[in-house]
Amino acid sequence: MLDSCLMPELAAEITLQPVRRHHVDAAIFFSDIVVPLKLAGVDVDIVPGVGPVIAHPVRTAADLSELAELESSALEPITAAVALTVAELGTTPLVGFAGAPFTVASYLIEGRPSRDYAHTRNMMRTDPGLWHAVLAWVGRTTGTFLRAQALAGASALQLFDSWAGALSQEQYREFVLPHSTAVFDAVKDLPVPRVHFGTKTEHLLIAMREAGATVMGVDQFTPLDVASAMLGDDIPLQGNIDPALLSGSWEALTANVIDVIDRGKRAPGHVVNLGHGVPPETDPQVLTDMVAFIHEYQSPEGQ
Repeated sequence: MLDSCLMPELAAEITLQPVRRHHVDAAIFFSDIVVPLKLAGVDVDIVPGVGPVIAHPVRTAADLSELAELESSALEPITAAVALTVAELGTTPLVGFAGAPFTVASYLIEGRPSRDYAHTRNMMRTDPGLWHAVLAWVGRTTGTFLRAQALAGASALQLFDSWAGALSQEQYREFVLPHSTAVFDAVKDLPVPRVHFGTKTEHLLIAMREAGATVMGVDQFTPLDVASAMLGDDIPLQGNIDPALLSGSWEALTANVIDVIDRGKRAPGHVVNLGHGVPPETDPQVLTDMVAFIHEYQSPEGQ
């Protein structure tokens, strides 16, 4: 997985395949949230059946001192892949991608996927100084990684915080928001939309927007009209078809698609998307058919 992310021709090809096959309106840059860590010299691997595994988790100030800053020269595989992809896409936009500081730092601290984030929570509560130092390093690394994608030709950028939903709003504001803000600050001078997405984060949507997003991603658990009302009905939304329905009946899936599109009309703009990733067991043809259905439903003839 990580080798593929760092081979420009292969990363570009993987990015382009969903556009060719499913006729979606934009490409998502093929990467992983731990790629910036690897580029910065962290010993990380994606282990089958486990996920990202960090050889030497960062749990002390001494561990943190061993981390190097991400150098621009290390980003050449990423910028080359983005440039190749953009050249092939033509007028189709490319969305850049990175994991948000809390989620990436949790992997860095835990050393692998975790159910309870014990080491992460322990550092947050017992050594806030070290916590903020670790998150600041991750934020700088992530900002550098995202900025490189935009400068290489990405049309939009998305920050993905898959674990933030485990936090209370108070915890998020104190321990996470400053660092996600730092990432968006690193790219806010660039003329590209900035998407912020998390899972199970309805209670955090307002705070997450404050980090600097110009588009808010919403998972499948929060109806788009509810999310829009919470956010003041003045920011475009992305989401939020239920991925679990991709393996169910066509009738249930299309009913959910219609409901999502109709609820999304409350927002000033709506990027139709899944509420999370595609389950591995999904029949690819279902994705192709769903995209065609969405295009037809959104067309003047389909309304």
